[in-house]
Amino acid sequence: MTATDIRPSSDTLLTTKAPVKRSYGQYIRWLLLFLGGIAMVMPIAWMISTSLKWPHEVYNLKLIPDEPTIENYTYVLEDGRFYGWFMNSIIIAVITTVSNILFDSLVGYTLCKFKFPGRYIIFIAILSTLMIPTEMLVIPWYIMSQNFGWLDTYWGIMFPGLMTAFGTFLMKQFFETVPDDFLEAARIDGLNELQIWWSVAMPLVKPALAALAIFVFLGNWTAFIWPLIVTNSPEMYTVPVGLSGFGDEADVAWELIMTGAAISTIPTLIVFIVFQRFIIRGVVMAGLKG
Repeated sequence: MTATDIRPSSDTLLTTKAPVKRSYGQYIRWLLLFLGGIAMVMPIAWMISTSLKWPHEVYNLKLIPDEPTIENYTYVLEDGRFYGWFMNSIIIAVITTVSNILFDSLVGYTLCKFKFPGRYIIFIAILSTLMIPTEMLVIPWYIMSQNFGWLDTYWGIMFPGLMTAFGTFLMKQFFETVPDDFLEAARIDGLNELQIWWSVAMPLVKPALAALAIFVFLGNWTAFIWPLIVTNSPEMYTVPVGLSGFGDEADVAWELIMTGAAISTIPTLIVFIVFQRFIIRGVVMAGLKG
């Protein structure tokens, strides 16, 4: 037997992998991520657990109910009021999301791609509104709604969120990544500014549009304080406001509130699933460009 006979083949060398050494810091990061994941999942698990409990088991700290039941879901779904609240929330969240995508992107595009006197002052003025707490705006909003007859209407609930300073800032920052050469080429081809904004610039900022849609939809879907103040009749309640009415002053039906909350998470999951691929694609493209 020669030395060449006992020499390992190239295939063996390729398939042999050196053991991967992991540092203590990597294990610590995994542990922190695991604990953070548990902290985020536990409220959802507790919500579902409570929705499957009988009223006398609500204050039992067991995560798995002794006698699981779907009676709470049957009660909530058979309650005609819940369907009205659900549809109110859908209408308000969808309209405000579409409005923000259109107007925030249009204003952000204008402030980013057009050179005109005072645009920086306008941008700073828009950003300055982010420093004002929402609680300070409730009274002016209410007085405005009362003067214009918007109380207890869809418009009264929606008008504060039809356009946001955060969305304008987000879209402006993303439009700055759009090359001006693309826009100039579109102008040479004869497109007007609205066509350039819609057909050229908007497709290039889909990750920002997806993120904005998720933020706005979730914000309006879970809004509680303003819908509670501006609505008077139960028919105009949104899901968060309506669910708070399950119970009375002596007792709160937590099992029904958690059941309604569990059902109301379905639209938010659908929105996230639909738009997350655009966000992931944008992150990947940003990494490739870097």
